[in-house]
Amino acid sequence: MRIDKYLWCIRYYKTRSLATEACRKGHIKLNGDNVKASKIVFIGEKLIVRKNQINYEIQVIDTPTNRVGAKLVDLYRIDLTPKEEFEKLDLLKYSKDYYRKKGVGRPTKKDRRDIEDLHEEGNAYED
Repeated sequence: MRIDKYLWCIRYYKTRSLATEACRKGHIKLNGDNVKASKIVFIGEKLIVRKNQINYEIQVIDTPTNRVGAKLVDLYRIDLTPKEEFEKLDLLKYSKDYYRKKGVGRPTKKDRRDIEDLHEEGNAYED
């Protein structure tokens, strides 16, 4: 089975064209090598799928004939993704968590003062 079709069948991508695009961009690796969408997947091979800033590691158990339901996905793959990958995603979410959402209006007076203080500190080092 083609690798793009396999990833679509086991519900890693919503459409085959998204799976094909991921292969083209180099987000899919088979046994450590970048692959084309037309590469054939065999039982026992390991895939690394980079999606949403996580490197999912998958081992192929079997190839489905059609797209399978979410409950049946584990019949066709073993998820070998380390827990550290998911922890990195949590840390990334916390690092982007601002006290005020980006683009929600003008800076407050306190924000402006903080920005001015940063600029003044930067100028002190340049002198």
